Amino acid sequence: MGFVFGPGFFQSSPVQVALIVGTVVSVVSGVVGVFTVVRGQSFTGHALADLGATGGSGAFLLGVNQLLGFVAIAAVAAGAIELVGLRRPRGRDLATGVVLGAGLGLAALFLYLDTTFSNTTGASITILFGSLFAIDSSLVPVIVALSVISLGTVLVLYRMLLFSSLSSDMAAARAVPVRAVGVGYLVALALAVSLSAMTIGAVLSTALLIGPAACALRLTRRPGPALALAALIGVVVTWLSILLAYDSYYWPPGGRGWPVSFFVVALVFTFYLLTQVPVRGWFPRRDPGRSSANRRLEGR
Repeated sequence: MGFVFGPGFFQSSPVQVALIVGTVVSVVSGVVGVFTVVRGQSFTGHALADLGATGGSGAFLLGVNQLLGFVAIAAVAAGAIELVGLRRPRGRDLATGVVLGAGLGLAALFLYLDTTFSNTTGASITILFGSLFAIDSSLVPVIVALSVISLGTVLVLYRMLLFSSLSSDMAAARAVPVRAVGVGYLVALALAVSLSAMTIGAVLSTALLIGPAACALRLTRRPGPALALAALIGVVVTWLSILLAYDSYYWPPGGRGWPVSFFVVALVFTFYLLTQVPVRGWFPRRDPGRSSANRRLEGR
């Protein structure tokens, strides 16, 4: 065991906080990420993640917690995308691009002001790339509460969200409030992205949102198993990343630990490559348009 776990791994308070926060955020990101991929809104998730740099840097400039900035900017950006965007994917992507450009412009200004008027070193790196080991234990209840809200929103809207994700026109024809469901989904997405940005940084937070979900959907097209598998992959990736980051402190030349976010991205990419092997070599190809979930929703 000592060969795998570095000295004091289980006794370390930062490690304990990282494991708790990482587990909760990975589950939420995996579940919300499946719907993000199915709805074809990966670009929206990526945009909200990048805009986290605006919220985080703005919060640092004002002297408040970064999580508040992440959540605030994600909520505002999601609302702007919904108001400006159209129902068609092209219009939605256009609105997302406009909002992203404006937000990144503010991020550049805030980061400049942070480095100019603050003596705190490494603030920009923490905002952009995160640090699970640096999360204050007092934030754990807040992170858990926001995770429950995000996950609860998805579970409450689950059937309508799945229906509208597969076919918004058919859902509207069957009196599903597609617009309201879309707004609820964006709330869950904004919270999931904010929590992910808090753990592995604004720039890399999409890795936990899209990566495990994409892996799960390559292995199964059944909605329930895909949600569970995405959450499981996210948790495994996060745990392994925390362990490797902690152990890397003892790797030669010693005393220079590698960031958790690097291992998260590297492991997600590795998982994604590995999932291509069984899908192409062992399992028959399936028609997404005639998946079991689609037939069940159509009542056939």
